[in-house]
Amino acid sequence: MAKVTTGAGDTGYTGLLGSERVAKYDPRPDTFGTVDEATSALGLARAMTKDPKVKKIIFDIQNELYYLMAELATTAENYEKMGFRMTAEHVQRLEQIEETLKQEVEIPNKFIIPGDTLDGAALDMARTIIRRAERMAVKLLHDHIIENGEVVRYLNRLSDLVFILARYSEVKSSLAQLPE
Repeated sequence: MAKVTTGAGDTGYTGLLGSERVAKYDPRPDTFGTVDEATSALGLARAMTKDPKVKKIIFDIQNELYYLMAELATTAENYEKMGFRMTAEHVQRLEQIEETLKQEVEIPNKFIIPGDTLDGAALDMARTIIRRAERMAVKLLHDHIIENGEVVRYLNRLSDLVFILARYSEVKSSLAQLPE
């Protein structure tokens, strides 16, 4: 059985992927902790949706976000040894999914008030958390704490995709409720 409690963080410090320990409020754990929040919010949306396509898209994103968190937690000394990092291909994959969904749902040219469906509202919550993570990652990039700009691009495209996915879910839910 996995050991959940180690006690190593009881003094307010956490380990990065490397030998470095930083305060839990350091910008790095703050940022990957926010990405973790987004992953959980996406999990809530995945649990709520009945659409298998939406479930698959969310699950794939959640897996990629774990790699993104690992990248954010990796120290400079271990960065080159890390076997994974966000790339332009990851961003392009999000853009392709976005384009596919936009062919199936019209995105209104107005502000959206979340809450038409449970899964759509959960996706909108996830989107706002992703936007916060993006702002935090931009600060890491501008402060030269991280060097990979694809992290920021990925989070930016992901928030767009999750917005579209929420609209897609709402439309599919309303179509499922139409009388035959």
